[in-house]
Amino acid sequence: MTPKTKLFGTDGVRGIAGTELTAELALALGRAAAREIPGERPQVLIVRDTRESGPMLEAALAAGVAEGGGDALIAGVLPTPAASALVRRLGLDAGAVVSASHNPWQHNGIKFFGPDGRKLDDDLEGRIEGHVAESGAPSPEVGRVRRLHGSLDDYVRELTSKFRIDLSGRRVALDCANGATYRAAPLVFERLGATAVVIGDEPDGRNINEGSGSTHPAALASATADSGAEIGFAFDGDGDRVIAVDAEGTVRDGDELIALCASHLSRSGGLEGSGVAVTVMTNYGFHDAMREAGIEVATTPVGDRHVAAELQSRGWSLGGEQSGHIIWTDYGPTGDGIAAALLVMSALGDAKLAGAVPMRKLPQVLENVEIADRSAIAEADAVWEAVDRENAALDGRGRVLVRPSGTEPLVRVMVEAPSSDECSEICQRLVAIVRQELA
Repeated sequence: MTPKTKLFGTDGVRGIAGTELTAELALALGRAAAREIPGERPQVLIVRDTRESGPMLEAALAAGVAEGGGDALIAGVLPTPAASALVRRLGLDAGAVVSASHNPWQHNGIKFFGPDGRKLDDDLEGRIEGHVAESGAPSPEVGRVRRLHGSLDDYVRELTSKFRIDLSGRRVALDCANGATYRAAPLVFERLGATAVVIGDEPDGRNINEGSGSTHPAALASATADSGAEIGFAFDGDGDRVIAVDAEGTVRDGDELIALCASHLSRSGGLEGSGVAVTVMTNYGFHDAMREAGIEVATTPVGDRHVAAELQSRGWSLGGEQSGHIIWTDYGPTGDGIAAALLVMSALGDAKLAGAVPMRKLPQVLENVEIADRSAIAEADAVWEAVDRENAALDGRGRVLVRPSGTEPLVRVMVEAPSSDECSEICQRLVAIVRQELA
């Protein structure tokens, strides 16, 4: 097998299941990973989300790991962050996740975690990718494939033992996006005493992220209001993102949740290094709020791996993205939607989210433009000239950010300005130019 393009993107290998991400490719990735992951007979945990193609790719990946001389431990449907938590808890050599996160059901992906629970570095991913392009010599000894029982309970215990909070009498709405959190999230909240009102917990293989979850918060807002819950949390398909809604139906994105948690940890002395790491997509209002709170802010490129690397290099503990990837290293080294929701509940204490105003957001508009080749944006001079013009016109009152998606054939156009009308006008001008040049 010879890959025609680079396999690993910003979050593993992604593609349409069965055509771009095939069983053959999953087999090759598993075999290559087993040969490159340190250890004489690497023990590799495999988890997946609820997509229809998940069992096929899980089986092929496990077969590849065994063919490469490792042991594949299949844990079944669990959130992506469970792989990070369980490899550390069980002392395994690596974790592999079969998921395409917030993408539609037709997509799927494969990503790997090391024994420290962090995503593999670029060098190791590159070596795995190199092996995929060659059949390689047969392994002197093949490994085993076996089911790992009790993984869900192990993951739930990881969360409830870290977050020893009493949620008795609290009514919380949860939208599990018909994805990987559909069992874990209700179990965690109920074991901590909460009454959980759950939607998006009936996966059928094709309804993951469909009209629900963190990318479609209207469903959660309705469920929260209709049930009388004081707060609601929506996860994405693989459970590493979360957004919230308050009892009034107002959506609180990752920026607001990070601001809330950062302020709480700073006041309680739990914010290591007195700083927080966020991405270039973070709202201007977040920076203003952190300045007022005396909290330093570091800005990274988009992608939770960049945030994680920044936290590690600075020795800080909190960071994340507007999309709801929130990392708190006191719990673990990668984003975990359920853990982030529990951190929010800890930050609120007895208060209600509806009364919490951790930051004042500058109006923002984000539009995704579907294009044939997202890499072509780099050479689209007319687009960048337009971006420069609009940023100059805003002159410190806001900003424009245009970037390709790291996982989908999209260009994202984001505008922040003093008013929603001005945001929309600027955004539509830029979207028209992107479509004219690249669509």
